[in-house]
Amino acid sequence: MNIYEAAIARFEHAASIISLPKDCRRILAEPENEIIVNFPVRLDSGSLKIFTGYRIQHNNILGPYKGGLRFHPAVNLDEVRALAAWMTFKTALVGLPFGGAKGGIALNPNDYSDLEIERIVRRFTHALGNNIGPEKDIPAPDVGTNSQTMDYIMDTYSNTSSPNSRHSVKGVVTGKSIECGGSKGRDAATGQGVLYSLRHWCGENDILLNSLSVGVQGLGNVGGHFARLAAEQGCKIIIVGDHQGVVKNPEGLDVPKLLTWVKNTGSVLGFSGGDALSAEDLFREPVDVFVPAALENQITIVRAKLMKCRVVIEAANGPTTIEAEKYLTGVGVEVVPDILANSGGVIVSYFEWLQNKSGQAWSSKEVELRLKDIIWEAHDRVTEQRRKLKCSFRDAAYAVALLRLKDVYDRRGIFP
Repeated sequence: MNIYEAAIARFEHAASIISLPKDCRRILAEPENEIIVNFPVRLDSGSLKIFTGYRIQHNNILGPYKGGLRFHPAVNLDEVRALAAWMTFKTALVGLPFGGAKGGIALNPNDYSDLEIERIVRRFTHALGNNIGPEKDIPAPDVGTNSQTMDYIMDTYSNTSSPNSRHSVKGVVTGKSIECGGSKGRDAATGQGVLYSLRHWCGENDILLNSLSVGVQGLGNVGGHFARLAAEQGCKIIIVGDHQGVVKNPEGLDVPKLLTWVKNTGSVLGFSGGDALSAEDLFREPVDVFVPAALENQITIVRAKLMKCRVVIEAANGPTTIEAEKYLTGVGVEVVPDILANSGGVIVSYFEWLQNKSGQAWSSKEVELRLKDIIWEAHDRVTEQRRKLKCSFRDAAYAVALLRLKDVYDRRGIFP
């Protein structure tokens, strides 16, 4: 089962639990638009290369399509389809006026110079043309992209718009730099949201946050910010792994030093503040909380059988396979699903979009408080559905999202 098949299987399972009408299921099971663009870029060597870019627009019944752009060698059409569908359910779950989309290019950003990346981004933006826009489809950073990428997209889109609208289209993307209209708190938003999800879980289970031991897979933007924030709140980050290595310190890793090391070297490999272990040791280590913050399908059934934790907080999209989740829940491990746990990024993207539309700039404190309120309210709605339906955490989260989408389709009907 590839990632898109798994995404649809989870959707269909939750839809069956709530008896989602057949017509609504048909609509939500397929993307509305699939955009594939092939565009040339002149490399620094003078040679010309053709890149293929994707933008999948899954659903916009609630508002403009919303979702990240991913630059990674593994990007493919089915992956982007799955990620776009998850965005639809994520925005519906947390109550945002957005739909779901995702895009990407199959490339390794490290293989290209900064100038080449700029040319790739600008040509991709130009190729997408009017398929994106602040009231139509709003990209954001994802794996392999960042605020600089968004600044390039915004500038390209602005300069290809009419002169009278160039300052009113900043909301074409979110996740921009502060200088170019970004929001305070956006860079750390997904990791901050993961921590708020963990805090809510602690409250439901009468557990003190500062009593927890934590393992983290992936120390990029999301995992790095989560680890930093969790350590500041008293959690003991005892083991961390990435694509090159694993490092463990039973007394707790020095997270600021580790993050500095990763920034300078690109990996946890070689960090002197802990013992180097194998990739599978990351999953074998007993911890209270395990946070997968890397790519999809990382917690397989084989790895699940190694794990000794109380809860998995999915900071990545689709990190747990269906078989692995069934096993984990069967042995009493809770899995807080991605569409809830990692929703902080799109929530603060919504804040950025609102600030761009109104010409305002919110304080970091205001962003954090609003983010916490939205995530905790979503958790409360999911908890209510779990009690009502007597189902898994993930099925309850999907139920909240799908019932909201159903209500809107019931009220709006199908045109014509």
